[in-house]
Amino acid sequence: MSAATVERRVHPVDQVPPAPKLAVLGLQHVLAFYAGAVIVPIVIAGALDLSTQDLIHLINADLFTCGIATIIQSVGFWKVGVRLPLIQGVTFTAVSPIIAIGLAAGGGREGLPEIYGSIIVAGLATFFIAPYFSKLIRFFPPVVTGTLLTVMGSTLIGVSAGDIVRGASGDVASGGELTRNLAYALATLGVIVLMQRFFKGFMATIAVLMGLVLGTLVAVLLGDTSFTQVGDASWVGVTTPFWFGMPKFTFAAIVSMLIVMAITAVETTGDVFATGEVVGKRITPKHIAGALRADGLSTAIGGVLNSFPYTCFAQNVGLVRLTRVKSRWVVAMAGVFMIILGILPKAGAIVAAIPAPVLGGASLAMFANVAFVGIQTLGKADLHDNRNQVIVSTSVALAMLVTLQPGIAEAVPGWAQIFFGSGVTIGAIAAIILNLLFFHVGARKGPDVATAGADPLNLAQINAMDEERFVETFEGLYPGESWPIRAAYRSRPFASSADLRAAFQNALMGGSPEQQRALVGQYRDIADLLLDEDPGHTPADIAALTETGSLAADRMDDHDRESLLAVAAAYQEKFSLPLVVALGATTTLDAVIEQGWLRVEASPERELHKAIGEVANIADRRFDALVADANPIRSAWARKFEALN
Repeated sequence: MSAATVERRVHPVDQVPPAPKLAVLGLQHVLAFYAGAVIVPIVIAGALDLSTQDLIHLINADLFTCGIATIIQSVGFWKVGVRLPLIQGVTFTAVSPIIAIGLAAGGGREGLPEIYGSIIVAGLATFFIAPYFSKLIRFFPPVVTGTLLTVMGSTLIGVSAGDIVRGASGDVASGGELTRNLAYALATLGVIVLMQRFFKGFMATIAVLMGLVLGTLVAVLLGDTSFTQVGDASWVGVTTPFWFGMPKFTFAAIVSMLIVMAITAVETTGDVFATGEVVGKRITPKHIAGALRADGLSTAIGGVLNSFPYTCFAQNVGLVRLTRVKSRWVVAMAGVFMIILGILPKAGAIVAAIPAPVLGGASLAMFANVAFVGIQTLGKADLHDNRNQVIVSTSVALAMLVTLQPGIAEAVPGWAQIFFGSGVTIGAIAAIILNLLFFHVGARKGPDVATAGADPLNLAQINAMDEERFVETFEGLYPGESWPIRAAYRSRPFASSADLRAAFQNALMGGSPEQQRALVGQYRDIADLLLDEDPGHTPADIAALTETGSLAADRMDDHDRESLLAVAAAYQEKFSLPLVVALGATTTLDAVIEQGWLRVEASPERELHKAIGEVANIADRRFDALVADANPIRSAWARKFEALN
C-alpha cells in the first residue's frame, strides 16, 4: 500500500454510510436513547406539579435541544465538540437539584425561571472553564463522584415512589387504586428485569422503553389512560425561547447547578475515553476540552430553549460497540431525527399519556441503577482508609437527613434553604469540602496507595517474620507455588518496600523453566476467566480481574466470544499453557485478542518469558494491596508534583 493511499484513508469515525443505512442506524440510536431522554422532563414536571400542556412543551423542548446538542458534539465546529459518535442527553445528575431549586422558588411554573437562570450560568461557566478542567479533576476522585451518584440515585427513588402511589391525574391514590398502581409499577419493573435477563445487545438497551410501551398499552386497554391529549395537540410547533418567562439568577441555585456540571464533566471525560477505546481514537486533552465545551454550550442553549443540562449518554456508547458502526455521522443523523421529533407536539403528547405508576416502575429501575453506578465507583476508592470512610458516611448521612426530614430546611436562613432543601446538594457540598479538608489542605497524612487489607504490613513487621510466616503472608501472590516466595525470603533483610518488590521479581525471573511453567499453569485462562458466568474466583483470579470492567465483558457479542475462545484455544494447543493476561485500566478486548494472536506466533522460550511477565504484573497488584507504602517512589513524585501545582 502506498503512502498516498494511507494518507487518503478515512478513519471509520469520519466515514459516511449510504443514506438508507445512515437513516436506519440513526433511528436505532434514537430508540436506545429515547426513554432516558424523555423521563427527565416527565419526572421534573411531576415533582413541580406542572400541567399536561407544560409537560408536552418540556418534552418537545428536550428532544429538540437534544438533537442540536448531539450535532454540536458529533459534528463540531471551531474548538467545540469532540467529533466522536456521542449522543447528548439530559443528565440524571441534575434531576434532584432542579426539583429542589424549583420547589424552593415556589414550585409550578413559578420555579422554572430560577431553574433556567442557574442552567444558563452553569453552561456558560462549563464552556469557558473546559480547557482548564484537567487541573480540577483531582478534586473529584472516585470517593467524591461515587458518593454523589449513590446519593442521587437513592434520593431520586423517593420521586419514583411518589409516582407509584399517585393516579394519572396526580391525586394521591388510596384503597384499591393503590393496589392497582402498585401492580402497574411492578409489572413495568418486571418487564425491564426480564428483558435484561433474556435479551442481550440492542434489545437490552431498550428494556426501559419496552417497559413504558407495554405498561401504557395495558393501561389503555383497561381504561386507565387515554390519548385524548394527542388529538388536541398541534402537528407542528417550535419551542419558544424563555417560554416560561425570563430567567432569574440566584446565588444558591447557581452554586447547586455548578456542582452538577462539575460532576457531569467527570462523567463526560469517562465517556469520551470509553468511546475513544471503542472507535480506536487516541484521546488527548484537546478532545476532552472540545467535549466539555459542547456540554457547556448545549446546556446554555437548553436554558434558553426551556430544557435542562446536557451530557454524553453512556448507553449509546455501548450501542456503538455493539453494532461496530463507528461513524459520527450516524449519531449526527440521530440528532436530526430528534430535532424532527422535537417539533411534533403530538409526539410529546403521546409520552405525556404514560400513567404515573408505569413511569414510577420504569424510573425506579433507572434511578436505582444510578445508585449502583455510584457504589461501583466507590469500589475504586480505598474504603479502608479512614478518611474516605468519613467522607462517604458523613455525606450520605447529611443527604439522607434532609431527604427524610425535608422540614429541616426551615431551621436555616432563606438564602441557605436551597442547600438544605436537597439531599443531593448538601451531600455534594459535604463530599467536596471533606475531600478538600482531608486530602488537599495542610500536611498529608496516611499512605499514598490503596491497600486492600485492614492491616497493611510495614517493612519492620515483614523483616521480623520467619520463613513459614513469610510464605503464609505472601502465598496469594503466586497461587499454588511457594518457590518464588521462599527465594525472595533469602534476600532479607529488606531496606525498603521497593527492595522487597524487587526480591519477588528477581526470584520469579530466576526460576527454572520447569518451575515457571508449573506456576503459569496455576492461573486461569483469560477466556475462561472472562466468559465463566459463575466463576467462583480465587484471590489470584480477583487480582487478574482488577480492571476487567474496562473490557465491558458483560456486553460481549457472539463474535467477541468466538474470537476470544479461538485465540485461547490456539495458545493452549501450541504451548499447553493457559493464556494469562494482566488487565490494565486502558486494556480493551480487541487488544487482548490481537496481542494473544501475536503471542501464539512467538517461540516457546519467548512466550514463557512473556507469560511470567504477566504473572509478575498480577503479583505486583497483590503486592500493592498487602504492603503499606508499596510505591514509595511513586508517592514521592506525586507529592512533588502536587507541591508544584
